[in-house]
Amino acid sequence: MTREPRLRWMAIATGLLLALLLTGALWWLAAAWQAWKAGPQPETIVSASLESLKEQNILVPFTARFVADPTSRMRRLGMTAQKTLIVPGTVRYELNLGALTADDLAWNGDARRLTVTLPPLAVSAPEMDPASAVEYRDGELVLAVTEAERQLDAANWKAAREEIVAQARGAVPMRLAQTAAINAVTANFALPLRTAGVDAVVEVRFKR
Repeated sequence: MTREPRLRWMAIATGLLLALLLTGALWWLAAAWQAWKAGPQPETIVSASLESLKEQNILVPFTARFVADPTSRMRRLGMTAQKTLIVPGTVRYELNLGALTADDLAWNGDARRLTVTLPPLAVSAPEMDPASAVEYRDGELVLAVTEAERQLDAANWKAAREEIVAQARGAVPMRLAQTAAINAVTANFALPLRTAGVDAVVEVRFKR
């Protein structure tokens, strides 16, 4: 092949290469423009919000204070002694955000709806307030000469803790705590979506 045809084929090859590069560049620019117009992908925002929540580990959306008033009785020396303890205690309602996974989230692109399913709330051990405790007693002789008082005190404090936990797990306080948890988690997902310009409905619920 002479020098002139060789140069012609090299020019053609170079032209084809430049055309391919130009086509690729135009395709990339078009894709980038479409992505920019579309804005952030909701799935990406939701995933980032999930990781942010998981880093918090434990969320305490609600605390409540209850009052227990157990009475314990004991018979010694043919007589009865009794003590009543009235004591307040505070419990925390805890949500284990670290247990959330991508499987607990469902994004419906057509409806623009994000559904988040939460694990059950846990009720902490009560923090008793001995400084605010009030006691009533009966059967002074038995209390003075036997171990009845120590045993009655131990029984009352144990019963008080159990009573406060039982109150904390009642329908009304649990509903209030769940509502507070739902509102907090909803805000954590809805605000980033709204800030990014994504019009979406966030529905948060507890596992049934």
